[in-house]
Amino acid sequence: MGADGSQVGILDTDAALKMAEEADLDLVEVAPQADPPVCRIMDYGKYKYEQAVKQKEARKKQSQIVVKEMKMRPKIDRHDYETKKGHVVRFLRQGAKVKITIMFRGREMSHLELGRRLLDRLAEDVVDVAKVEVPAKVDGRNMTMVLNPLKEAVVQKPPQPSRIRPSRPEPEPAAEVDEPAEEVDEPAEEGPVEKKPARPAKVTRAEGG
Repeated sequence: MGADGSQVGILDTDAALKMAEEADLDLVEVAPQADPPVCRIMDYGKYKYEQAVKQKEARKKQSQIVVKEMKMRPKIDRHDYETKKGHVVRFLRQGAKVKITIMFRGREMSHLELGRRLLDRLAEDVVDVAKVEVPAKVDGRNMTMVLNPLKEAVVQKPPQPSRIRPSRPEPEPAAEVDEPAEEVDEPAEEGPVEKKPARPAKVTRAEGG
C-alpha cells in the first residue's frame, strides 16, 4: 500500500524498501498475519504520535466506575440507619455506585421481608440522588441492592490550587569570633635537662654549581 493509500500490488522486500526510500518514508508491516504480509509506506513517527493521541483521548472518555458497599442489619436502630444513610448519600454525590448489603443471622433468615422493607425505605430516602440499578435480591445469607447516582446529583470537586511556599531567605553566615587561645600549663622543669645534639641538615648540591 502506497503513501496515499493506493494499492501497489505484490512486491519483493527490496523493491518495497526502495519505493519507501524514494518517498523519504518508512515501510511498515500492518498485517503480518496475511499471506503475503501487507505493508504500508508511511511516516512511522507521525503514525505512532497519532496513535498515542487517540489512546489518550479514549482514556479520557472512559469513566472509571467505583462501587462502594454499605452493610446493615435487618433490625438496625434509627441512629445507625441515619448515619449509614448519610454515608450512602456522600458516596453517591461523589459519583460512586453503592451496593447495600443486609446481613441475616440465624433465625433472621425467616424474616426476609425485614431486609426488603429496609432496602425499599433506603431507596425512597435517596430518590433525589440515586435510582435503583439492581433491585433487592437474596444472595446466600445476605440481601443486596445496587444504587446508581443521578448525573445531576454528582458534585464535581473543584480543582485544588497548588500551594506555593514562599522562599525562605538564606541565613547569613555567622560572624567569626576569635576565641582566646587555650592556655596550657607547661610542666615545671625538674633538674637539668639533657640537650640532644642537633641532627645535621641534609644539603643537596645543585648540579652545575
